[in-house]
This record gives sequence, C-alpha cells and structure tokens, in this order.
Amino acid sequence: MGKSASEIAELVASGRRSAVEFAEEALDAIERSNGILNAFLSVNRDLTLEAAGRIDAMVAAGEKVGRLAGVPVALKDNMCQIGFDTTCASKILNGWSPPYSATVVQKMIAEGAVTVGKTNLDEFAMGSSTENSAFGPTRNPIDLERVPGGSSGGSAAAVAASIVPLALGSDTGGSIRQPASLTGVVGVKPTYGVVSRYGLVAFASSLDQIGPFSRTVGDSALALEVISGWDNMDSTSYDGAKFSLVSQQGVPMDGVRIGIVKEFMDGCDEEVLAAVRAAAEQLSKAGAKVDEVSIPETKLGLSAYYIIAPAEASSNLARFDGVRFGLRVEGSDIAETNVKTRTAGFGDEVKRRIMLGTYALSSGYYDAYYGKAQQVKTMIKRGFERAYRDFDALISPVSPTTAFRFGERASNPLAMYLSDVCTIPSNLAGHPAMSVPFSADSSGLPIGIQVLAPALGEELMFRIAFSIERSSGGGGFGSLDPALEEVMTGGR
Repeated sequence: MGKSASEIAELVASGRRSAVEFAEEALDAIERSNGILNAFLSVNRDLTLEAAGRIDAMVAAGEKVGRLAGVPVALKDNMCQIGFDTTCASKILNGWSPPYSATVVQKMIAEGAVTVGKTNLDEFAMGSSTENSAFGPTRNPIDLERVPGGSSGGSAAAVAASIVPLALGSDTGGSIRQPASLTGVVGVKPTYGVVSRYGLVAFASSLDQIGPFSRTVGDSALALEVISGWDNMDSTSYDGAKFSLVSQQGVPMDGVRIGIVKEFMDGCDEEVLAAVRAAAEQLSKAGAKVDEVSIPETKLGLSAYYIIAPAEASSNLARFDGVRFGLRVEGSDIAETNVKTRTAGFGDEVKRRIMLGTYALSSGYYDAYYGKAQQVKTMIKRGFERAYRDFDALISPVSPTTAFRFGERASNPLAMYLSDVCTIPSNLAGHPAMSVPFSADSSGLPIGIQVLAPALGEELMFRIAFSIERSSGGGGFGSLDPALEEVMTGGR
C-alpha cells in the first residue's frame, strides 16, 4: 500500500476507491508478511471489513466522511479498542478484551479511519528493540536480522513495510522516535497532555504520550491534528491546544533559530553525526540560522529516567494481581496466587523495572532516589528553557546508532538503555519531539533526525520537519529486505 493517508482519504471520499478495498489490501499484507515480520499480535478481519463497509455506505449516501475516510491504521497493543484484545505483549494480559476504546481510537474512527490490527511491542512498552515481547520479536523490514527499535517496534514496522500508512504508538522515553529512526519512517511525540492517555495502559503516567507513525511528515501532521485536544477522561489533558500542522508545509524557514544539541552528539556513530550535520546544512540553506547549543543537564536524563519510570511502573503494574485482569495462577491463598501470577505473567525486563521502582519508592530511599530524580527532571526542563531563549527549536540524532542486530544488546541492559539517551530528555521535560527520516548509512540502514521544540511548539516543529523532508528528497530510506519484498509482492 504505497499511497499516503491523505491520498487514500481523498480517493475514498470521492468514491473512486472503496474503504473495503483498502482494508482488504492491508489485511492481505498482514497475512502475507506476519510470519516473517511478527508486527501484528491480533487482527479482527470481520470487524475491520464491517467498519470499512460503513464508510463506503456513508459515501454512497452522500454523507460527509472524515479526514481519514477509509484509511487503514494500526494500533500499538497497549491501546484499548472494543473488539480487539489488548495484551501489552504480556502473558499476564493474554486474551484480555477491553470493554471500552481509547480516546485516540474514538477520534480516529470518528474521522473515518479503519483499525486493521494491534501491533507488537516490548512488554508493557519496556524496551528499545521489541525483543521483550512475550509473543516473539518484531523484525526490521529493512533488514530482517536487525531490530526495528522499541518499544513501538510493531507499529514502526507496519508503516515501514507499507502495510498501513498510519499507526499509533506510545512514547515514554523514545518509544516512537527511536523505532521511527531505525525503520526510516516519521514518528512524533507530542507535548505531554496534548493527546489524551485515556485507554492507554499506563507505563509511567507522568511521561507516557501517544503519537503517530507515517511515511510522510504530512500524514503525521494530519494524524496529530485528529488525535490531539482536551479530553475530560484524562486529568492531565491540556485544554487549549489547537494546532494547524498540515498547513506548515512550505512555510519559509527564514530567520528560524535552530540549535544542534552538543550533548546529544557525544558517543554517536560517525555516520549518524554526519547526517545531523548535513541536515543542519540543508536547514541553513533554507534560511534558518543554525548553531551549536549546550544543555549539560541532559547528561543526567538517563539516570533520572531509570528511577522515575520504573517507580511509576511499579505502582501502575500493581493492578495486575491475578484477580481483576487476565492471567490467574492459583495458589493456596491470595498472596501466593498474586506471587505465582506475577512470576508467570511478567517477563524479565518488566520484573527488573518493577523491582528497581519498588526499591526507589521504599521507605528510607524515596528522597534519595525518586525525590532526587524529580529534582533532576526540573533541572533538565530549565536547561531546555534556557536553550529556547536563544533558539526557536533544536535538532539532534534520534539514536546513537542505526538498527542493531538481534541479541546484540539483549544481555546488557545498560547498553540497551543507552539507545534512548537522545530521546529521554524530551519526555522528562514534557516537550514535543519527532524523528524525520533523512538518509541511510553505508549499509543502507535508515538514519532519522530528531526535531525538538518547546512545549506546545508543534507547529514550528512540523515546519522544520517538512523542510528536512523536502531537502532529503521526501521519502523513507532503506529498501525492504529482499525476503520480505518477495513475500509482499508475491514474487512479482
């Protein structure tokens, strides 16, 4: 499915193509590819075709259809939708079907989008490679021997393989942007509170944010316009953000001040650094004023994140106790049932983070760890605020490296955690950031450029993203792995 979301919506709304046709294309692509990619955990063909049929009936009746009319979309499997299981890629929720749909899902459906399936992820969104899924890893469509990034690896892979033009992921410390960079697609983390978290299974509530994946900046702009806005079901929802993002395409860059974050360039592969420098040069040619900026506080981001996020996770995941949701392993009493259920239901990485978080919140350690990490979080936010006095927006690498091979970092949690060193600070600050595909390394693996902006700075962020996309030739980078290409095309 090579068409963009906006193209599909225009074709369906005009009656030139049917929503059912596009839904069947996506479902067939999932069926052909999933044995190789493992990007999808669940599909409900009947529900998908029924939803697409309703869009076609509206078009036939001359009724108004939404901005995403007939667009096939995929949802990371930590977002609730009636009719689809929500497992968070964990045995503890295997087979759980939610009784309600997330606000973002409701908004997309209201605009005519058609959900085709739920995508794979690191269990409870805890990871940077999608190797931590209880249902097996997702493979990178560009190179099947490499990871697609994480935790939203399934959503990124589904878009990169052109199975769907749009997918939703969640970003707690880089889980949209890092896989977007590693698979050569666009990935957006909005300002915290701009998109409702109602119906998203919580990992770290003060950091989680939902955002889109797409193959073009324009499609992500359209999707974010659709899913953003206040929601009375989310107490952290921001009332007042109304963005005009699609219209930022082609807006001149003259006079825009852009800083290259010095600290995020440290420790990156040379080809990644070269891509950032080349993007900076292109932005300068487009009229922007580009210079280096130092935000030393961001060096503390990784340490603070791995106290705050596990602490909040240990609290949020306490609800999975063998009583109210999913898996239940019987014990002699409720305490033993709880222990047996959580032992069998949670994977190693989830257990690791629960234990880290519980320790950080325990009596006698709370102030030394969680309290101190919150102070660092404030320092990082102030560091960004200082940078934004001199610069309107920032750019940096997304990931220090391109996609790495399976197993390369699985036995070394610290090496895996370092995959998110460039993305975590934006989550701690609550600011928007996105990954824009720009080039590929000498092995043909995609490299994304991170665009960062101050809180509620999405319009400028997208203006810069459009400019980067235009200078790069406007498209994803890295061709599909030949084995996947053959499956997707039927050998044609």
